[in-house]
Amino acid sequence: MKVLELYSGIGGMHLALKESDLEYNVVASIEINNAANEIYKLNFPNTPLYNLNIEGLTPEFVNKLNPDTILMSPPCQPFTRNGLQNDVKDPRTASFIHVLKLLEHVNVERILIENVKGFEKSEMREILVDTLKKNGFEYQEFILSPHQIGVPNSRHRYYCIAKKQPGFSFEAGPLKVDFIKSPTKECFSIGSILEENVDKQYFLSDKILSKYYGVLDISYKQSTRSCCFTKAYSRFIEGTGSVVTDKNENEVVEVFEKLKTLDSDATKLELLRSLNLRFFTPKEVCRLMSFPDDFVFPASISNRKKYMVLGNSINVKVVSELIKTLNT
Repeated sequence: MKVLELYSGIGGMHLALKESDLEYNVVASIEINNAANEIYKLNFPNTPLYNLNIEGLTPEFVNKLNPDTILMSPPCQPFTRNGLQNDVKDPRTASFIHVLKLLEHVNVERILIENVKGFEKSEMREILVDTLKKNGFEYQEFILSPHQIGVPNSRHRYYCIAKKQPGFSFEAGPLKVDFIKSPTKECFSIGSILEENVDKQYFLSDKILSKYYGVLDISYKQSTRSCCFTKAYSRFIEGTGSVVTDKNENEVVEVFEKLKTLDSDATKLELLRSLNLRFFTPKEVCRLMSFPDDFVFPASISNRKKYMVLGNSINVKVVSELIKTLNT
């Protein structure tokens, strides 16, 4: 595959290509976010990386690169509740619409698109599938989460794979909620991805413990699940991802039951401290996103920025399976 990676971010699609064990060459990656590009360059120094606005891409530029495959993860904010779900009225869809218009003028045979769950109900999705049909692509859509392939993390996302090949057709039917011919696998335990001797900076502050202990989603070493990590992880608490403890679930339940009987805030806080609740480290989040351990961040990138770019990225193993399906 000769791959053009659009909205390349920190390189999740590139890592998925490596994970697939297929033969490929990333002819170019395009991303406008400077921090993401700094991370990408460090991990893929030999890949041509363009800091460009995708709306400026021309057919001539793309055809000169001569890709046969496009992998992309367009902005998801237009299709999220926090992003007001303005769909095609959101100016952040303009670059994706521009890419779809390019398809008529470029010699691309395979496409993979990732977006947030909810995209499947959007007007933008209708534009996507109409464009694929118009340009002779067969396509298949999925709603998938890493836990379906044995990764203990919930991250439901919309995926579409499309292929232009005479006589080819994907499995017929409505939107898929599972991999083609691939059942859900048993997940490994959270304990297997945890780092040792974690720095104190990751432990929940007294303020967070006191104010938010009732809304925490807690993972344990024995857990085979964790919540989706968003770009707001560590900055906001509710709905941004799980926290973890070295205590077992029974110990935590016992403490939470005891909290109901106490009036003293100081005593409550002392009990909560005893649970050793902390955020997952960026390395641990990487592992739950199926990034390899040799993936690195520049020293200049703060933990806050690491969480932000990871929250905007993809699960490598999920996309790798889709790339293999696309390449059949």
